[in-house]
Amino acid sequence: MKIVIKSTQLLKEFLKSEQAGGFILIACTIVSLIISNSSLGTAYIGIWETKMFGHSIGHWINDALMAVFFLLIGLELEREIYAGELSDFKKAILPISAALGGMIVPAAFFFSFNAGLSTQSGLGIPMATDIAFALGVLSLLGKRIPLSLKVFLTALAVIDDLGAIIIIAVFYTKTLSMMYLALSLGIFAVLLVLNKLKVNSLIPYILGGIIMWYFMLNSGVHATITGVLLAFAIPFRKGNDSSPSYVLQHFLHAPVAYFILPVFALANTAIIISGGFSAIISEPLSLGIIAGLTLGKPIGVFLFSYVLIKLKFSSLPDDVNFKQILGAGMMAGIGFTMSIFITLLAFENPDYIDLSKISVMIASLLSGVLGYIVLKTVSVGKV
Repeated sequence: MKIVIKSTQLLKEFLKSEQAGGFILIACTIVSLIISNSSLGTAYIGIWETKMFGHSIGHWINDALMAVFFLLIGLELEREIYAGELSDFKKAILPISAALGGMIVPAAFFFSFNAGLSTQSGLGIPMATDIAFALGVLSLLGKRIPLSLKVFLTALAVIDDLGAIIIIAVFYTKTLSMMYLALSLGIFAVLLVLNKLKVNSLIPYILGGIIMWYFMLNSGVHATITGVLLAFAIPFRKGNDSSPSYVLQHFLHAPVAYFILPVFALANTAIIISGGFSAIISEPLSLGIIAGLTLGKPIGVFLFSYVLIKLKFSSLPDDVNFKQILGAGMMAGIGFTMSIFITLLAFENPDYIDLSKISVMIASLLSGVLGYIVLKTVSVGKV
């Protein structure tokens, strides 16, 4: 019982930080786009391309700071598995199924526009969900939305992100050094042993995680994968205040929501927009991303959930209806952070990268607005 109570408190804290972080992300994106398309644009973009220790500032943000973001995602997933929505199979199967639908159908939409083209490698872009943005928009509806729907969307998004992480590891590894990969996984094995030996101090895990990140960075596998691996090496134990996993997750909420993700948004939306709107959305790459996020996400989430429930493998929470599931599916189409992150891995062509980023922002805006309208219309909770 204590684990469940602590888990619920941690979830509420997580939701609160992600909601606030979502609004900051929106503000940072708007500011970044305005500066990029002003007379200061060239100098502003140059800041993120400045070299430090052999890599650009943007590279350090995407490879190092985002590893910390993925560490938080991993800790959240660990919490869900041990004491949250994913701890009970009948409860877990619904968001898992919805997440699968929310990955498969958007990918099919994207593939239908880009099959056989040089942009085909962007298949993973419309498959992810941005938790911060989605919960930020959802919070605008206040008490209209039951907590169980927020939990459903959070679990769905976490699973989506896990799916995106697997895609990154499997499909976006261009070169592979078996030596460095073996060293990284060897460190991971040592941390798992420390866990089994009931070592609860976070210091050896953090130090080991940094070394593991360095080896993973040089292995060819994207270094952010280290964050998730480290999360599952850190002891969860009873999930109370003294649990290393609980302590670290609690500590990371603020820096991730208020620093790491906003900095990521600033660095990766530094785009000079050229050409008309009609020209942008007429490209197969744009059409695939926009259709995947705005249509594929809600269709996939709703269809997979509906079939699962009708086959009686699972059931809807008492205070949630299918119309709200559809609205949540639309919110899941807000792919922002993760979709842009996968864009950077999928393409090397700067034109493809910029076009994908613009398409992701358009699709995320449409998904957020449509999701808000639908949920406001079908939800009759307290205002």
